[in-house]
Amino acid sequence: MKLIWLRNDLRLADNPALRHACADDEPVAALFIISPTQWRQHKLAAVRQRFMLAQVDVLGRELAVLGIPLHLLRLETFAEVPAALADLCREQGVTQLYANQAIEIDEQRRDHAVSAALAEQAVSCHWLNGCCVLPPGRVLTGSGEMFKVFTPFSRAWLKALDEEGFVIHRAPASRGEPLPWLPLAEREWVDEALGELTADPRWPVGEAEARRRLNDFLEQAVLDYGETRDFPAIAGTSVLSPYLAAGIISPRQCVAALQQRLGYRPQSKAQPGFVWLNELVWREFYRHLLVLNPTLSMNRPFKPETAALPWSWDPDAFAAWCEGRTGYPIVDAAMRCLNATGWMHNRLRMIVASFLTKDLHIHWRLGEDYFMSRLIDGDLAANNGGWQWAAGTGADAAPYFRVFNPTTQGQRFDPQGEFIRTWVTELADIPAAYVHQPHDWLRLKGRQDYPAPMVDHAVARVRAIEMFRSLEK
Repeated sequence: MKLIWLRNDLRLADNPALRHACADDEPVAALFIISPTQWRQHKLAAVRQRFMLAQVDVLGRELAVLGIPLHLLRLETFAEVPAALADLCREQGVTQLYANQAIEIDEQRRDHAVSAALAEQAVSCHWLNGCCVLPPGRVLTGSGEMFKVFTPFSRAWLKALDEEGFVIHRAPASRGEPLPWLPLAEREWVDEALGELTADPRWPVGEAEARRRLNDFLEQAVLDYGETRDFPAIAGTSVLSPYLAAGIISPRQCVAALQQRLGYRPQSKAQPGFVWLNELVWREFYRHLLVLNPTLSMNRPFKPETAALPWSWDPDAFAAWCEGRTGYPIVDAAMRCLNATGWMHNRLRMIVASFLTKDLHIHWRLGEDYFMSRLIDGDLAANNGGWQWAAGTGADAAPYFRVFNPTTQGQRFDPQGEFIRTWVTELADIPAAYVHQPHDWLRLKGRQDYPAPMVDHAVARVRAIEMFRSLEK
């Protein structure tokens, strides 16, 4: 018997571990482990958990149709996994375990412990690359080190992809008579552990839905992506990040679909489709960094010297940012959107992260944790990479004095205030000319229903730059 252990790879197609486990006629079973306590410790958002479990439900039913049973275990923490997996393998007569590699340090330590526990009963473990197009460690500098900035990594990644290519694994064929599947909502212990299991209707699960979103984006928006991606009021992005984070679709499938749509793989900004491909390479960059720099999983900055920065931990200022009460309309609209939907446009993520770290001078770790606790696409590598990029502590070639001006960012990327008026209801009736600096207009109307700016951006910017310059002394 072979056992495929599913984690953040909740799909049938292009699943290397599943494909290799099903390579012969030996019986195959699957496993998914529900770890409520561990998920909470890792700040996994409730909306992310529900999305993931809704996909587990769909996948369990699809596996059952193929004759592959999906076992569910509830284990509160990773520490319980090795012994429980050893027991399951003994009970089921498992001789081989297949799984796609985890990239986070706690998950890697868990997997090492599983390998050791299963080796004692002669169960061989096969760990495959299912989360990246090119495996971490494949794209290195000439001296054999991981790239510290993105652009040279992107060039080397594209070159390596041209040299090696990649394979899309087909979904496995039927392996026997269909099996019954008991929906998760009918399993009391699952319901008890996680509460309401109903998924958000804004985020339908299933591989077919992920492929539909990908195909719609490629047909309707990818050629204009470079011009429209930064405008939150425009449907200019793929909105695939939740599906990539849960592994409902793979990055290889995205690259392959882009190539099929264009008839070529773009290599430079001059070619249509390159800007979106480069976003996939950013995803690869942060995942490779996380594997090759384990301290990134331990709340430490990529640039060690920045650990000495005198960050603030002001709880009141942090709460105002979390709740969208900063007095800067684009920041407040973005945070209220996140709190209501579990998702935020990427340009907005940069704006609010810059505001927290460079205007309020609050430690990026608080923002990173808050995002994870709210995002449906919460992913440690991308989230940590984005926050450290914004804070000036991460892998980035730009100088530390890059500080986003929240007002001009709003004026540039939401010029008519459409996005702002959608989420900051106090400003729903404000004329577009005043929407980014509403306070004078509100005073003229005798209104006090929207907060004054928390800080003077010009003053806060100077303070942020001084914080970093102090490291050079």
